[in-house]
Amino acid sequence: MAYLISILDKSYIPEGGNAAQALRDSVALAQRAEQLGYHRYWFAEHHAAPQLASPAPEVLAAFVLAQTQRIRVGTGGVMLRHYAPYKVAEVFNLLANLAPDRVDLGVGKAPGGLLASTRALAYGRAEGTLDFTEQLTDLEGFLSDTLPAAHRHADAVATPRPERGPQRFLLGASPESAELAARLGWRFVYAGHFDGDHAHIERAFDAYRRASTLSPLLAVVAFAANTAEAATRHVSALRVYKLHLGPGQTVNLGSPEQAAEYARQAGVAEYRLEETRPSVLSGDADYVRGQLDLLHRRFGVEEFVLDAPVADVQARLTSLQLLAPTAPPARVAHAALAGSRDRAAAHPRDSAPAVP
Repeated sequence: MAYLISILDKSYIPEGGNAAQALRDSVALAQRAEQLGYHRYWFAEHHAAPQLASPAPEVLAAFVLAQTQRIRVGTGGVMLRHYAPYKVAEVFNLLANLAPDRVDLGVGKAPGGLLASTRALAYGRAEGTLDFTEQLTDLEGFLSDTLPAAHRHADAVATPRPERGPQRFLLGASPESAELAARLGWRFVYAGHFDGDHAHIERAFDAYRRASTLSPLLAVVAFAANTAEAATRHVSALRVYKLHLGPGQTVNLGSPEQAAEYARQAGVAEYRLEETRPSVLSGDADYVRGQLDLLHRRFGVEEFVLDAPVADVQARLTSLQLLAPTAPPARVAHAALAGSRDRAAAHPRDSAPAVP
């Protein structure tokens, strides 16, 4: 295989399930991904989302790092707007000391939640004072100990200093984000799971490659099942709802209910909702791998980050195994993860799904 494959996990809580089980499943899936040769395993950040279990991906990453040996683990990503760059640098320096050369810091600009949680996270800070470019630049300065002497926080050293700091990634979907990543020496991850338009991917990648010698990553929604029909059953209902609040004010949400609640929290009575189908690579393993091969050839992608937005953990395990870099047999024992759940409760370090 000419490219690396990594995983983005949102810790879905299935209907009738609970957060504790969803988090145990995430740990087990990460351990299985390590066995199967995946390169990285990242956790996303979402706030006040009843169907998702991880508002603090750095905490979950720390737990998974302690229960794996080789796979890189990190965030995809930390929503930097909510946090002081100095604190983020401290957290990831600590992780990089605990798990040398295995920690990834992925950062995003989006809020990761509705307005109420965003406002609660901003408690104590003056509104309108955030500048993402400044925040990210300061974060890099703290991580690399390169803040200018005249910087207001130049004397604040982010300890403990690791021998090798976390690898840094900026998640975005625009040439501007790509240029910012290149300017700071960060890797760029194009968020194709939000915007899969090929023209947009090409523009962002071109902008990054003009300014950096590093390779950009491409995040995509990719889900495989034993048959194309089975894959369709799991992903056919996926939708993205673009909420238009006014001129230049749009936000992508997962359901009409979320959109209505966002508008209510924003104090907007009249809005427009645009329903679209996300760009999804789904089908049997041969088809999905073929689509990844096409994207690799067209855009020169050297690493994919796969997002499988399916709550059924057994289906996610199946997809994980079918798309694995080690190309396992196209079959999955349905009892595999169930057994791992029992082990995770009693022996967290032994909670990887059984190999079918």
